[in-house]
Amino acid sequence: MDYRGFLEHHRKTGAEITVSVIPTDAERATGFGLLKTDDEGRIVEFREKPTADQLSPMRVDTTRFGLSREDAERRCFLASMGVYVFNFAALRELLENEKHTDFGRQVIPEAIGRRRVQAFLFDGYWEDIGTVGAYYQANLDMIGPVPKFNLFNAGAPIYTHSRFLRASKLADCQIRNSAISDGCILNRASIEHSVIGIRSRIEDGAHIEHSLVMGADYYQTIEEMEEDRRRGQPRIGIGENSVIRRAIIDKNARIGANVRILNESRREEHDGDNYFIREDK
Repeated sequence: MDYRGFLEHHRKTGAEITVSVIPTDAERATGFGLLKTDDEGRIVEFREKPTADQLSPMRVDTTRFGLSREDAERRCFLASMGVYVFNFAALRELLENEKHTDFGRQVIPEAIGRRRVQAFLFDGYWEDIGTVGAYYQANLDMIGPVPKFNLFNAGAPIYTHSRFLRASKLADCQIRNSAISDGCILNRASIEHSVIGIRSRIEDGAHIEHSLVMGADYYQTIEEMEEDRRRGQPRIGIGENSVIRRAIIDKNARIGANVRILNESRREEHDGDNYFIREDK
């Protein structure tokens, strides 16, 4: 979000508190704090993550925020994005109550009715990555042919942390619709629709698809890798002929040769010795 419009709306409406909101549908609404507004955009009710049977009273005519009739019919709830603008005096007074530990559950609901609390509608790209499934999907959304959010926008470019690593080295690899970070060593690997994190080492014949590989914090020395070999322990990275599909591989993970991470049993929820399955549908 370009916060300049947010701040201007706060000043223009004379608000003491402004909550940034995004229109959403019934399927996702229960995962957010929902609010209702009057005709002037002033918030009159706020409910933190209501259950499905509590949704109906929170419906809002979002056409008055600029949505088309068809879109407003589908996205008829206003979800808090957890982004707020406060006048300093109002914030200080609200935080004097030591029982308040959460903005969505306590601070904002108490302010409604006592303070001028306005809504600011944002209808651009935004994702709440509070679940494993949402975090996974948001990362893979960035590598589509036409991504939901453009990281290469010339008018507002995204700059990442500079790590001063060398360019990645790819030896006879097949890579489709993927993002490869700096400092990787990929040897005859096949990678499809995946994000490969910094300093990743992926060996001959490994096949990775629809996955997020977070990479490594450091490179192992030759001596460390030789010690791993003597101990029969995989070195950091992904070994020969391993197959990984629809997974998030944590940083500094050691995955040996001929490993299969596929969820072949098709479980949605499961805890293993060194892996977890969440929301795999």
